[in-house]
Amino acid sequence: MAQLDTTHVQATLDTAAGSLAPAIQLTVRLHSELVHASAHGWLDPESHTHPTTLDTLFDMASVTKLFVVTAFMTLVEAGHLGIDQPVCEVLPELDETRPIRPYEDPLGSDGWVTLCDDGTVNAGAITFRHLLTHTSGLPAWRPLLRQPDAEAARRMALTTFFAYPPGSRVVYSDIGLILLGLAIERTTGLRLDAAVRAYVTEPLGLTWTRYLPHDAPPTPEVLAGIAPTELCRWRGRRIVGEVHDENAFRLGGVAGHAGLFSTAEEIAAFGQCYLDEGAPLLTAATVREMRRLQTPGLGVDRGLGFLLWSADPQASSHPFSPSTFGHTGFTGTSLWIDPERELVVALLTNEVYNGRHDRRIGELRLAVHRAVVEAVDGP
Repeated sequence: MAQLDTTHVQATLDTAAGSLAPAIQLTVRLHSELVHASAHGWLDPESHTHPTTLDTLFDMASVTKLFVVTAFMTLVEAGHLGIDQPVCEVLPELDETRPIRPYEDPLGSDGWVTLCDDGTVNAGAITFRHLLTHTSGLPAWRPLLRQPDAEAARRMALTTFFAYPPGSRVVYSDIGLILLGLAIERTTGLRLDAAVRAYVTEPLGLTWTRYLPHDAPPTPEVLAGIAPTELCRWRGRRIVGEVHDENAFRLGGVAGHAGLFSTAEEIAAFGQCYLDEGAPLLTAATVREMRRLQTPGLGVDRGLGFLLWSADPQASSHPFSPSTFGHTGFTGTSLWIDPERELVVALLTNEVYNGRHDRRIGELRLAVHRAVVEAVDGP
């Protein structure tokens, strides 16, 4: 491992472990070299019996989306799919006119989110670019978890109403990425976990990154190596070894928007692929298109799949260079890639262990990222 003075980084992580998140992993790659890898805190913060290690698996939540988008882009490069292809050519269920309606509040307040008063959408005109940039008009969320089984949940995603006119705004949508995952399955004939393995994780040599992180039923030894997440009221138990996201759980643990488990070292290795202009998975031209601003004037800067750097000083990407791109996950995970510094930062936590209200993950990310940049840039 190359040398980098990470004294301040270590101190920030040691302070955060326990107070901001029970368990933390951080991996930093600089100029293609691993310069920092550490694990902090406890998987059982009440008893302090299972320390976090570099091999501890974390629920990646929405960082999963980057792996699914990458698998999709390999199919685009192979000529099997097109970025501007109508989604209905692969998922014919979308070839119809649908109403615009309010959708259920994903934070579970039993309220509704209204983005547009009325209207209709020609679902057949929605393209994969719309899904990749979160401009499709699809709702951010629908309660798939209330469906009786995975097939009914998929059907709900495929037949949902819309929330706003496509292309008029950016609304981060799990539904859009669920549909992207279904399109990958229809195109390849593989279940999504097998497709992600074949097109992304195996070519990169990632052995820990996977959906469904254990065989059922899991042994206590296996569960002891996975960071627990929230005490789930819906399932009536502390979540460990199964996906935190309820909709992904209803979809069988394998979905386009969530479900992967991994380690910070493997997530950083995935990020290095994008710093290396896509090698060995994608071409440099494809990566440039994915990093390019796709949503000018819509208030949120997005590429294809990626969230782009934000000028907001409180944004977790802000300490990095303006060319930075990456993604965050609801459980407390994140990956950021800074081409100007040749820097990759994978910060994995289970901050949602403390519940989904009064979150402090933004504070934690910002403090760690500032410390990393200070270490890289020097005095």
